[in-house]
Amino acid sequence: QVQLVESGGGAVQPGGSLRLSCVASGSISGIYPMGWYRQAPGTQRELVATITGQSNTNYADSVKGRFTISRDNAKITVYLQMNSLKPEDTAAYYCNLIARGISYWGQGTQVTVSS
Repeated sequence: QVQLVESGGGAVQPGGSLRLSCVASGSISGIYPMGWYRQAPGTQRELVATITGQSNTNYADSVKGRFTISRDNAKITVYLQMNSLKPEDTAAYYCNLIARGISYWGQGTQVTVSS
C-alpha cells in the first residue's frame, strides 16, 4: 500500500502564494509519476500539474506561469508552489501517484482564495 499525505493548504488573499507538499510512504520502490489535481464544489476533479520521475512537467493552461510543480525523490515528496492565486483557484487539492498501474490519492488539502 501507498499513503499520500498533503499539507500546506489554507486561506489566502488574491495575489497571494501558497506551497503545497505531499509525502508518499508505504510500499514504494522506485520513482513514479506524481501530480496535483483539484476539485471545487459541484465540479469534476481536474488536473493541475504532473511531474515524471525525470522531472518532466505538465500544467493545466489555467495555472501555467503561476504554479510550479517540483519533486524531491530522496524524500518521495512532490511540491506545488502556487503564486498569483485567484479566487477561481479555490478548491480541494489532491496529490496523486501512479505506481505499477495503480493510482493513489491523498486525502486532499483545502485552498481558499478570497478577499
